[in-house]
Amino acid sequence: MYQPKDSSLSPRFCGVRTFMRLEQIKTTDNVDFVVLGVPFDTAVSNRTGQRLGPQHIRNFSAMLRPYNPDMDINIFEYCSGVDYGDIDVIPGNIHRTYDKMVSELTPILEKGITPIIMGGDHSISLGNLRAFHKKYGPIALVHFDSHGDTWDNLYGEKYMHGTPFRRAVEEGLLDVDHSIQVGMRGSLYSPDDIQDARDLGFEVIPMKEVRQIGFQEVMRRIHERVGDRPVFVTYDIDFVDPAYAPGTGTPEIGGPTSYEALEYVRGLDGLDIVGFDLVEVLPTYDSGEITAALASTIIYEMITLTALKKKRLQSLVNTADRSK
Repeated sequence: MYQPKDSSLSPRFCGVRTFMRLEQIKTTDNVDFVVLGVPFDTAVSNRTGQRLGPQHIRNFSAMLRPYNPDMDINIFEYCSGVDYGDIDVIPGNIHRTYDKMVSELTPILEKGITPIIMGGDHSISLGNLRAFHKKYGPIALVHFDSHGDTWDNLYGEKYMHGTPFRRAVEEGLLDVDHSIQVGMRGSLYSPDDIQDARDLGFEVIPMKEVRQIGFQEVMRRIHERVGDRPVFVTYDIDFVDPAYAPGTGTPEIGGPTSYEALEYVRGLDGLDIVGFDLVEVLPTYDSGEITAALASTIIYEMITLTALKKKRLQSLVNTADRSK
């Protein structure tokens, strides 16, 4: 059973930085989840430096503790997990990086382990989805972002951080009838930027509509859309208002607060989540490490959902055993 080092016995400033002070070991034995980094940022269009996002998130995550009071669960009573380290990306070569991602993620997924992936820019989601498709076939997607990332190209390039979900649809990786995008906002080149995602099959809830219908209705629509399908959750940190997450490459004002950012993850409880990525953390612009604080806690909430899912499964097994 792998769990974090106890910070009440060992000071947080001791030891090599890993996520939440988990053991840094590449293993698929006796683990329910792994946290791993994909430090790739060659596909960004504005500020660069997202390749340093994983280590920045890890550094702050030493503050996290095993008991989640908001969800009333001690994660490591139900889950075992490790920091799997980083995938060795190829700077400047997105296609070879995708191949390495699929190769590294495949044995994790074959064991039924939940990968929780830290980017890197949002182009990495295409590599993630290729790996998940090998295991699950077309998969549902819940996408929190201020941008739809469904452009056909950027600067004439097909593989950029603004294009991964169009490519994913074209490659048949997504079950778009059960996929949804939430939080789109900001200035656009044309109305087609939103409509293109809908034409690809996504349900889209822009941030203006999010504010109009409210949190509970947004979550109802997410659950209704996904249903009982296996789902991958992708979370761009620029979904959050830059007042709460300044450390990102393409910030857009008018987004959720940090509290709301966490509630959107907690509200996914009950979905069949099989994987998760969090992308676009850029340390250079992260005043006071507030983006790292939020990003690490979002990942913590996703690990919590993995523990809650495991707890429910154990309860079902126990109930079945008692009825025999």
